[in-house]
Amino acid sequence: MRESLEVLDTIRLNFNPEGLMLLNISLAFIMFGVALGLRVENFKRVVKNPKSTVVGVMAQFVIMPALTFLLILLIRPSASVAMGMILVAACPGGNVSNFITSLAKGNVELSVSLTGIADLSAIVMTPFNFALWASLYNLTSNKVIPIQIDLFEMFKTMLLLLALPVTAGMLFAYYFPKITKKIFNPIKIISILIFFGYIAAALGLNFDHFLNYIYLVVWIVLIHNTLAFATGYSMARIFKLPHKDVRTLTIETGIQNSGLGLVLIFNPNLFDGLGGMAFIAAWWGVWHIIAGLTLGFFWKGKQVRSLA
Repeated sequence: MRESLEVLDTIRLNFNPEGLMLLNISLAFIMFGVALGLRVENFKRVVKNPKSTVVGVMAQFVIMPALTFLLILLIRPSASVAMGMILVAACPGGNVSNFITSLAKGNVELSVSLTGIADLSAIVMTPFNFALWASLYNLTSNKVIPIQIDLFEMFKTMLLLLALPVTAGMLFAYYFPKITKKIFNPIKIISILIFFGYIAAALGLNFDHFLNYIYLVVWIVLIHNTLAFATGYSMARIFKLPHKDVRTLTIETGIQNSGLGLVLIFNPNLFDGLGGMAFIAAWWGVWHIIAGLTLGFFWKGKQVRSLA
């Protein structure tokens, strides 16, 4: 199987310049919509009761990337697939995590706070984590990474696609609360549709490659995503968090912003549509929602215990 994965290192998936621009605008819109649900009060609550938030951030940006690296050493995928796994693990939580947390009877307030903190932290932490673990991979494997890591370009992209839309969304919600209340739910639904739309576009424009090679990464994404959910759950249990927070951290760690990963991957100045990376991020974007909703509906039917 490893030999089969090697073919993904030689594939480049393509978006035309207009498609790339639409992809960037779509993600910025999604992040703007997410930020409409953020309030300064969310961050004040974190200061007053930081334990669950700190554990959640650790699970996302410290433990999950480290465990991903160990998983890569264990299954030894091709270089581009390994880079895709590292990039997805370095991304912040996904835009549907708040909805799934609500469905699962988790702590929605904590989920929203973690979303905001993760999105802002990712401006620095995503490039840092990718550079760190990709460099370690290069040192510990016999493979050559088929990319050059441009940290400045990645940081600039994160700034444009995360910092600006999130700041704009929070300011809009602050100055126009009545309008925000009316448009928040519709924008959330539109954002989910847009998310699926540009994953479909990414795969549709490269449909022959998708048909020929997607089966190679299905099992990897299944194992990797399961590891992500297990990481959030285990961290929350180890630190004896309330059961609602256990559910929340499980979902926040298992739902990663693979859409952001795709935007970075298709950036011609970064990864230029490298096949293994694109397949991992695209299939993760589909699978983590299936897995997250399944878990959400499971927990919906289970009573929340008062203690973890």
